[in-house]
Amino acid sequence: MRLLDRYIIRNFLQPFAYCILGFLAIWLIFDISDNSSLIFDQRTPLLGVLQFYVGQIPEVLVVLLPVSLLLALLFSLGRMSRANEIVSMLTAGVSVPRVALPLLLIGLLTTGVTFALNYSLAAHAERARKVFFDEISRGGPRDLVINGQVFRNRTDDRTWFIARFRPGSNQFSGLQIVQQDEDQNIVRNYLASEASFDPAHKTWRLGQAKVVNYDQAGNITSEKMERALTIDGWSETPYRLSSANVRPEFLGISELREYLHFNSDFPEALLAPFRTQLEYRWALPWTCFVVAIMATPLGIGFSRRGILSSVAAAIVLVFSMNFLTHLFLALGEGDRISPLAAAWAPNLIFLIIGLYLLRLRATNREAPSFNPATLWRNFLAQ
Repeated sequence: MRLLDRYIIRNFLQPFAYCILGFLAIWLIFDISDNSSLIFDQRTPLLGVLQFYVGQIPEVLVVLLPVSLLLALLFSLGRMSRANEIVSMLTAGVSVPRVALPLLLIGLLTTGVTFALNYSLAAHAERARKVFFDEISRGGPRDLVINGQVFRNRTDDRTWFIARFRPGSNQFSGLQIVQQDEDQNIVRNYLASEASFDPAHKTWRLGQAKVVNYDQAGNITSEKMERALTIDGWSETPYRLSSANVRPEFLGISELREYLHFNSDFPEALLAPFRTQLEYRWALPWTCFVVAIMATPLGIGFSRRGILSSVAAAIVLVFSMNFLTHLFLALGEGDRISPLAAAWAPNLIFLIIGLYLLRLRATNREAPSFNPATLWRNFLAQ
């Protein structure tokens, strides 16, 4: 690493750290203020509150890192530009891309950190937040029980109705399992007061079961009572049966993959939110690198035009990127566009804009002005 790179990085890291710590402090103050009635009036243990807020940091950092990167780049580069340090570097034969190289590498490193946080910690933090405040409101942990669960296995033509079960448990009560043939005719019906799943042998055990067989016309051909009936070869698992109750934004990358693998027979409209969230978890970290590409040329100023317009342009671009990200995400989850386009299109659009701005700055050209007063004067001149 050259002395110049170390100097640029040192000038950048200080405001970057201040931005991250400042935003974290602001978030913590506002969050505690908004939830003070729940936290303090219910006398929540201090250790539990500390553990909760430590667990929320990954999700907050995923949101704050791109904004902190933007402000730190604009501040550090703007300060060096005002002190004519950028001009001195260019006079010494250092190109704009070479000046920006260490900052872009930091943007790439920040992308890696964001990806590590976004892989599962950020999604789990959002779910933990919901559970934490729900438990405080109820005065203790909630005994989560699902009643009346219906699951359709389209691959094996099997429909489950479960009267009662706890997610994460292998015990079920009040089951009806309808088996159909390829023509969707009911051929067998299982009625059981209880059931359990053996993950070691991948078998189901139905207790107090009644098995009813039907002919092609739907008439009952036989009935049989079984005190304990063991069935192997079924593809259903407790996780798959309860998967209809999960929300895609609460799942990490590995969990989203598992969901899509076990529920690949679901209609595309039901899988679209999960496919979109999976692609989004891959695409979201690259926002940091795209922000670095856009902010670096706008932060460098060595012409008569003030740095204020460049700062305003950078902020507008980043907020526009955030708006388009959520718009495309909603379109993808609604099965309006492909999950790949929903997750990656905003990054690609603004990456092209950032590369264009970097090329303009490298060739000592200003970006087109979108000053409303200038546009109005041009309009009147015509």
